[in-house]
Amino acid sequence: MAENVVPIGDISQEEWDTRVRLAACYRLFVKFGWTDLIFTHLSARVPGQPEQYLINPYGLLFEEITASSLLKVDFDGNVISGDHAYNDAGHAIHTAVLKARPDINAVFHSHTRAGMAVSTMKCGLLPLTQQANEIMANVAYHEYDIAVGDDDECERIGRDLADKNIMIMHNHGLLTCAADMPEAFYLIYTLENACKVQVDALSSGQELYEPNERALKLFSDYGRVKPDSPSRSSQLAWPALMRMLESEDQSYKT
Repeated sequence: MAENVVPIGDISQEEWDTRVRLAACYRLFVKFGWTDLIFTHLSARVPGQPEQYLINPYGLLFEEITASSLLKVDFDGNVISGDHAYNDAGHAIHTAVLKARPDINAVFHSHTRAGMAVSTMKCGLLPLTQQANEIMANVAYHEYDIAVGDDDECERIGRDLADKNIMIMHNHGLLTCAADMPEAFYLIYTLENACKVQVDALSSGQELYEPNERALKLFSDYGRVKPDSPSRSSQLAWPALMRMLESEDQSYKT
């Protein structure tokens, strides 16, 4: 589906298209109930400017975010364009990933109830569902540290992520990243569903059934993220999601 083709000011068409897609993701987080007032953040690397990224203005609800309201920030923390401050923790987390992984262009972070619940479990993500098994081999874990602005902590986020595209941040929340926004969104959707079912299943008190090793390997191979080839599922789902937003509210594109 075509993006808004009227960039503002000196913003390139490529940057404007990225802004529209990122603003759409903020609205999708609202749609799926993944917001935490103003306190989480999604980012996208600025096309042609690998050491700059777009992120939400700190203080706006996700439902208020538009393509033109997004901040452009460099890795040193300078606001290149925008009228608000950014969340310091958001800057630390997103630059940690973007610095460590030049192949990554989108980073999504959430504090959902199910995601935070699983982040407290020593067992981590369990192989209980097809969605969990699809992403299982792509999950990294990060030990909780309150010093989210500390350089050592940021470097540790990058090290812990390594070559994975999903991170469960212990006692904190979830993070996904990918070369493009459709894949980053698909990963957090899949991860969130897997976390919801795990919480439900564990709270049921029933003995749980786990797939056999052969099935686990097949799903793991199927779901492995390929840097040069976005998943078919993410590319099929994205246009459908955009059609949904188009039919309900196009204000994110302004």
